[in-house]
Amino acid sequence: MRTRFVRTLALLALAPLAACTDAPPETPLTPEVQLAKVGGNARATGGGQYVLTLGDDDLQGTFSFNAKDKPNGTTDGRLRYTIDFFGQEIDFRGDVTCLTVDAENGRAWIGGVITANESEAEPFASGEIYQPGKDIWFRVLDDGEGGGAVDRTTFVGFEGGGGIITSQEYCDAAIWPDGNARTWPVTGNIQVR
Repeated sequence: MRTRFVRTLALLALAPLAACTDAPPETPLTPEVQLAKVGGNARATGGGQYVLTLGDDDLQGTFSFNAKDKPNGTTDGRLRYTIDFFGQEIDFRGDVTCLTVDAENGRAWIGGVITANESEAEPFASGEIYQPGKDIWFRVLDDGEGGGAVDRTTFVGFEGGGGIITSQEYCDAAIWPDGNARTWPVTGNIQVR
């Protein structure tokens, strides 16, 4: 019974993280920072593992994605995010439909549409906003190369998280809270160009 109670509390705590309830940045982007939007030659790719810390628990996750602007003004790519939620898998796959890149700071906002939900944990398994055809998004940081570089990722967000409804709205808003808030270090590699 205690284990179920702890998991329920953890799920309640994870829900805002999953929704990527990013508040507006405390320091807005300066005019000098150029954001590459659809139609440019922006690209972001990555894959590896991350550990999402939830209270005293570390939840292990994996991710992979590729996103590339096309000359015709669309964005193409794929995404997959998983996490082991206390023995139950959360697992989403999707097609990428939007990408915004801040190459100067190594940041990218990626959005798309869920194509497969193989999650076991509720509400992710059966909740309406987590089903194929619904929007999904995340953001990443490419911290460069070398021994001191630490790339970062968020978990995925869904319709309504932070008041955002669509992936395109998420990519257009390009919200990045100060201090890399709500991102986790990656074992792997992320490239933002």
